[in-house]
Amino acid sequence: MTARPIPEPFENLHDRILDVVGEEGVVAEAGEMARYLAEERGRFVGKAAFVVRPANTREVAEVVKLCAEAGIGIVPQGGNTSMVGGSIPFEEGDEIVLSLERLNRIRALDADNFTMTVEAGVILQEVQQAAAAADRLFPLSLGAEGSCRIGGNISTNAGGVQVLRYGNTRELVLGLEVVLPDGRIWDGLRALRKDNTGYDLKQLFIGAEGSLGIVTAAVLKLYARPREIVTAFVAVPDPAAALALLSRLRGASGESVTSFEILPRLGLEFTLRHIEGCRDPLEAAHPWYVLVELFGGREDGGLRELLEEALAEALEGSLVLDATLAETEAKRRELWRLREAMSEAQKFEGGSIKHDVSVPVSSVPAFIAEAGALVTELIPGCRPVPFGHLGDGNIHFNVSQPLPEAGGDFAPGKAAYLARWDEMNRAVHDLVVRRFHGSISAEHGIGRMKLAENERFKSAVELDLLRTVKKALDPHGIMNRGKVV
Repeated sequence: MTARPIPEPFENLHDRILDVVGEEGVVAEAGEMARYLAEERGRFVGKAAFVVRPANTREVAEVVKLCAEAGIGIVPQGGNTSMVGGSIPFEEGDEIVLSLERLNRIRALDADNFTMTVEAGVILQEVQQAAAAADRLFPLSLGAEGSCRIGGNISTNAGGVQVLRYGNTRELVLGLEVVLPDGRIWDGLRALRKDNTGYDLKQLFIGAEGSLGIVTAAVLKLYARPREIVTAFVAVPDPAAALALLSRLRGASGESVTSFEILPRLGLEFTLRHIEGCRDPLEAAHPWYVLVELFGGREDGGLRELLEEALAEALEGSLVLDATLAETEAKRRELWRLREAMSEAQKFEGGSIKHDVSVPVSSVPAFIAEAGALVTELIPGCRPVPFGHLGDGNIHFNVSQPLPEAGGDFAPGKAAYLARWDEMNRAVHDLVVRRFHGSISAEHGIGRMKLAENERFKSAVELDLLRTVKKALDPHGIMNRGKVV
């Protein structure tokens, strides 16, 4: 294909960057650039002068140095799976996108130290597989793991389904290599559990969404591979019962509960209706479900019996209405598919207004009830689908548009419904923060979408601290400008 003309102000920079990264390292044709400029939901579609794809840390540093000299903004990008527009440039076209996809080497794996050193462009699933091949576990697990890249996971402090036991990405990183906004390289690739020699600088870049520097490599923390995995799909009468069951299982299992996901019946119906190969795992319909998984260190170590006994006791006490345990790995994957496909299934039900929020675990039942009442008062007939990580208090409070009283079309119409996105977000976020002292972004970040909302809830002191850090590390504001801060 013939490359489109480079915008005149960028011609010299383009040529100098081309000298650094070579032909393979620059994408300038509009069709080839398209996948770097839009996010999956279609809410953000930006423009860029061109896309740069460095092959190593030195090339990243040289590109950043050239952009710093020219005062050109850089949008770092991993797998481009951001839910908040954090990896998408703005519409003016006066930035470049810097993709880390070619930095895809696993540099080292130290099984005895339980660490792995990887470059930022390695796909999360490949990190998991490399750990498993060494009889180790890298526990970060989320729906996009087949396409998201570890640098993006680090830069957004990704969460996922095993935070309850292993923590967010922040807890899984021991060291970082970062290209700073002036092109210098900070080598903080330390594989140490204890290093009390000053500020923990890596924490500045974890969750910063590329606004303070570009993560190019990381030392990741590994764990013993579980020998026993027990998974159950459990029907419960309401979220309060689910919470009580979580407390009971954590105590009975000695904190072996790895995942504890809550799903409403409506969300399950969406999945069964629209996702091929999914089937209802229980004979009767129930109002709420939890998907619970326990990891153990011994094969046939008694976790299954423990879970069966705990569920039987909960059944007698009316905390549980029904349950099924996965007998095989194939069955386990079927159960997890019901949870993982829930976001995808909502696309077929018209417009869906999303919220990625967290509240204290103990407040989840009250939040779900009050938020449901709030949005149905705001838009009568809308269909709340709250689901997600009850074990760590992170609920994806998605709300599908209303259905008409009769007929097959959605009402009031997808465009009209989605036009009220900001209005609903504002109402739900007010409830989350002011009533429950929660967070408006539990695991997706701030990016472009939540910038104004974030500033609405941060105190003047906190905003001043954030801006002071930003100015100190990126005084010319070239790193992912207009995001986070």
